[in-house]
Amino acid sequence: MDLLRQLRHARRHWWVVLATVMVVLGVSAFLTVRAQPRYVASVTFFVTTPNSGVTDAYQGGLFLQQRVKSYADLLSSDRLAQSVVADTPVGLTADEVQRRVTTSTETGTVLLRASVIDTDQTRAMKVTESLAQKFVELVQKVETTPEGKAPIKIEIVSGPRVSASPVSPQPVRNLTLGGLIGLVLGIGLAILRGVADVRLRDSAGLQRATGSPLLGEIPFESGARSAPLIVGEAATSARAEAVRKLRTNLRFVDVHEPARVIAVTSALQGEGKTTLSCNLAIALAEAGWRVLLVDADLRRPKVDEYLGLDAGVGLTDVLVGDVQVGDVVQRWGDKSLLVLPSGSAPPNPSELLGSKAMADLLLALRESADIVIIDTAPLLAVTDGVVVAVQADGALLVTQQGRTSRTQVAAAARSLHSVSVRLLGCVLNMAKVAKAEAYQYEAYRVAASTTAPSVPAERAAPPRHGEGAGVNGVTDRTQELTRLPR
Repeated sequence: MDLLRQLRHARRHWWVVLATVMVVLGVSAFLTVRAQPRYVASVTFFVTTPNSGVTDAYQGGLFLQQRVKSYADLLSSDRLAQSVVADTPVGLTADEVQRRVTTSTETGTVLLRASVIDTDQTRAMKVTESLAQKFVELVQKVETTPEGKAPIKIEIVSGPRVSASPVSPQPVRNLTLGGLIGLVLGIGLAILRGVADVRLRDSAGLQRATGSPLLGEIPFESGARSAPLIVGEAATSARAEAVRKLRTNLRFVDVHEPARVIAVTSALQGEGKTTLSCNLAIALAEAGWRVLLVDADLRRPKVDEYLGLDAGVGLTDVLVGDVQVGDVVQRWGDKSLLVLPSGSAPPNPSELLGSKAMADLLLALRESADIVIIDTAPLLAVTDGVVVAVQADGALLVTQQGRTSRTQVAAAARSLHSVSVRLLGCVLNMAKVAKAEAYQYEAYRVAASTTAPSVPAERAAPPRHGEGAGVNGVTDRTQELTRLPR
């Protein structure tokens, strides 16, 4: 299973494989272009024995095969190289001649092959011709007995000849080999990168790290930075639909013990928890729920900035007793959504959020709203998020794909479990969605928008004050919230 998981991680790094292949191919092409053409000249010898020599054919064959092995070493000997240099002025030393000579034998035969590889075609041919002549003379001199008899005879049966075209470099072979090496090396690097990459890349990894169900997967949209809320044109986007799916999943996490006060938090800052808190509150209000959004991130509040509200007074001022909650709660838009901003910046956020005043406030808000969404501070930065989550019915952990490590997410989940916080589930934010899924949603959305019947304005407008209770008594119950006891 670990190997399969590593291969899946490596598949996400396909660009590493491609880049490695391209680099190795480039190096291969560069070396091929820069390499000097090399030619090979060769000659083949046949080793035999005169009839007056060894009489037994079988023993003679074994004898000659043993001698051929010795002659292969003789072809690259110092003595022969010096003879070639002395006989043929080719501008090479004896050592250079030796380095250019290679020998080969065919097993079970008495054939001996010598090759000379050189960047100069003419010089390779001259060296080979001289080598063949001097080799025959050397063998005769070495093998001749004092009686003047030579039991071995060397004959040239092929060559000398030189190749008409260079034997190296070979562009096709070099590029093919470079591509294969690059592919293997790239796959290895991709696997190593996948193993070394500890950041969360998928929903399955998020569930394993937190030990909680995945309630939502919010896709990444480039326009979300400038228009973070799912209103206006963004209300029909794939991101908005994902938030609505989260709304549905959140309401059915536990039908026997539904969470009415939900703390939204993350492991690190910048993972999109505040944006998700605002959008989740908007989506719940669209469904007719009476929603109260509380900005409990007292150190870096952002709810008022996203919703365009006045944050002069708010939660902090209520907790210290300067104002009543009914005086600072603000209605947002034309939906049943009320917002309690963070208020003044306190010197002791953790103590304030963990005070009895905060517990009493949440108890009052629980009775006056259908759902309370609390935007809290990141868990690993400060303790504020845990302090708030303990007082809520459950927590929702938001994680940005490709930013937070598995260790950080697991640590955030442990910080909640250590104080018995009910972790409702996790949300993978800014997730990369497959093009096929994005296309299906867009195609369905366009088809639905073209076939949907038009709704008369008088039916589409929300009920005005005094004209009805709305869905679940939203209008009247919202007024209750603004009249909390002072």
